[in-house]
Amino acid sequence: MSSLVLNKYSPLVDKIETESGDRSSHFWLLVNPKYPAVRNDIWVPVLEVIQDQVYRKLKKRIETRNIYIKSMVSDIGLVSNASHLWSTSEIADDIISFKESILEYRPKLLVTFGTLTYELVNRICESGSERETKYWNSANLEYEFEKSIANFDINSTNRIPLPRRVMTRGKLMEDYDSSWEVCENYFKDVGTKIAERIIEHEHELNIWIN
Repeated sequence: MSSLVLNKYSPLVDKIETESGDRSSHFWLLVNPKYPAVRNDIWVPVLEVIQDQVYRKLKKRIETRNIYIKSMVSDIGLVSNASHLWSTSEIADDIISFKESILEYRPKLLVTFGTLTYELVNRICESGSERETKYWNSANLEYEFEKSIANFDINSTNRIPLPRRVMTRGKLMEDYDSSWEVCENYFKDVGTKIAERIIEHEHELNIWIN
């Protein structure tokens, strides 16, 4: 994919920051700082597909520099059990601030990576969500992804979970000799489905290059 399509996607290839982009964008990305590689290894290929599909259909490009990217609290990666998720004032303060930002800016697409960030967003957006993070796995997140696409509502904040590890037919990509082919199919499938919702709501999203 050319640099024109990616729009010099510097926020995702530079050193991990706590946050980058523009909160007023309708497109948000929540990552776990314990796994910084997902931004380049998974998100960038997915975004390439989104940009390609959108450009082919609309002849528009997403302003990728404005996508709001949040690396959720510095020690969130050390939390292994959701029951301890709110145990420190630093985490609690960051969660409160993040919830306030969601209510204020109302993003339309809130993409998360992995089990912890998805459960975190569920707890922020839904009162009474009390699953332990170990409940979630790649199969569950794949199902939740499909559900989020099917139930996409432009008037709400759509939580779109992506598994941190690519899987297909119930197996992780490590189980396949042709893992790159599996990954490529995953990127195309996920990116295309997200792009379809973006294309459908072209005029209701403030994500475009002027």
